[in-house]
Amino acid sequence: MTATLTGREAGDPSAPRGPLLSGSRCPPSHRGRNDPSWHWLAREYVWFLIPYMIYDSYAMYLCEWYRTGDRSSKHTLTIFRNFLSKNRLMITHHAVILFVLVPVAQRLRGELGDFFVGCIFTAELSTPFVSLGRVLIQLKQQHTLLYKVNGILTLTTFFLCRILLFPFMYWSYGQQQGLSLLQVPFHIPFYCNVANAFLIAPQIYWFSLLCKKAARLFDAPPAKKDG
Repeated sequence: MTATLTGREAGDPSAPRGPLLSGSRCPPSHRGRNDPSWHWLAREYVWFLIPYMIYDSYAMYLCEWYRTGDRSSKHTLTIFRNFLSKNRLMITHHAVILFVLVPVAQRLRGELGDFFVGCIFTAELSTPFVSLGRVLIQLKQQHTLLYKVNGILTLTTFFLCRILLFPFMYWSYGQQQGLSLLQVPFHIPFYCNVANAFLIAPQIYWFSLLCKKAARLFDAPPAKKDG
């Protein structure tokens, strides 16, 4: 999202570097991307996460219920347990967002961290391609060029927006603080490193699954034609 506009960026090369963590001290004379009136977006957009995560969790449960084979059956504790067992990582991911990320982004961070919150939001740029891939699978269109192109776009956006995003944030902070990328982890609070580790770990796991699926897709021999 937006970061503090330093004097260096405003045209004064002798001014000290300002922290990317701040989100409320942009000069009012500088309009546009660093306009302080945009800072509300880093905070209020978080409210969209709540209904989305609840809906997504419920939709995942319905998929598990439909997979039981008998759509007329009642929702049972066994089905719910199977759902939790098969989707424990995704459910944990959703729970952390709802019960940790939302309070932190809304209240606990105060006026700090608009830039980093905005960076985290960019992770969702890969979601449309992931979702389209699932739709094409349900339509049995894995053999089409669209599915392969979408697979490439999924890997690219996932890597850029969910993996490379984290070293980019560290690098950006280091640029404003005069630190190298390797020095940044030792100059920020320990809990920031822990939080980022928890955030990137499932992304790396899911990216590895996407890579394996892509390898199977492109290594698969072409289907033989009849006759």
